[in-house]
Amino acid sequence: MTASMTAFCRTQTEFQGRSLIWEVRSVNHRYLDAHLKLPDELKVIETRCRTLINERVNRGRIDALLKYEAGKGETLEMEINDGALEALASALQSVESRMPNVTSPHSLDVLRWQGILKQPEANEDALTKAAQDGLSEALDGLVIARNREGERLAQMILDRIDDSRVIVSSLRDALPDIELGLKQRWNRRLEELGDEIDPARLSQELAILLTRSDVSEELDRLETHFDEVQRVIGQKKPAGRRLDFLMQELNREANTLGSKAVDLRNTNASVELKVLIDQMREQVQNIE
Repeated sequence: MTASMTAFCRTQTEFQGRSLIWEVRSVNHRYLDAHLKLPDELKVIETRCRTLINERVNRGRIDALLKYEAGKGETLEMEINDGALEALASALQSVESRMPNVTSPHSLDVLRWQGILKQPEANEDALTKAAQDGLSEALDGLVIARNREGERLAQMILDRIDDSRVIVSSLRDALPDIELGLKQRWNRRLEELGDEIDPARLSQELAILLTRSDVSEELDRLETHFDEVQRVIGQKKPAGRRLDFLMQELNREANTLGSKAVDLRNTNASVELKVLIDQMREQVQNIE
């Protein structure tokens, strides 16, 4: 299934009166590039979180943010760590005795000092499991969103493949008429020149020109690439890199059509194909 690399998911679970909130977003990237931002008390699970991401996502930049917040209606009880407070007070007295002009810290600054407020005890194993389960749920939601967006991107590409097939088919049908028109122009030129040029030499030059301007092989390769794009999109594995390569091949063939053009229909077909290919390439950049 074709998956997009652009998606977002947010989950929230409750643990002992507090909220574990995961926000996971992904954008396009050449490889898998995971970035985690965790609270200090949950940094221990970073390795496991990376493993969970690697198991569910193949490509893209992943930004995962975990918030550990007070739940709604929760009454926070603040308990002072007397030992830490006394140690801090002693240190402040020592500083003030040596540097009398130093301003004393505000009480709020003291409360923010690490270790002054006792943290509520929690079952660390249960907390880490709840956080990991929350990430798993968020990643499941992210994968669903990526797949849903990928289906839309795939359909956009397939629609443009269908439009491209119509252009190629129309040009193929017009090839005999284009060749006839080239011969007629050449014969008129021959009549204008009269006996000034050898007809045999002119016929040889005409044959060379017809050979150089023949785009049948390019049209065949375009249709082969169209078939491959449809096949790759139908596979149940990441398709982005393969599709990106196919877009390069399609663009190369469309450019060749333009360079070998001897008729306005060739030129128009080349331009229309390149527009469609460019539209597909933009969508492919977001496919995993």
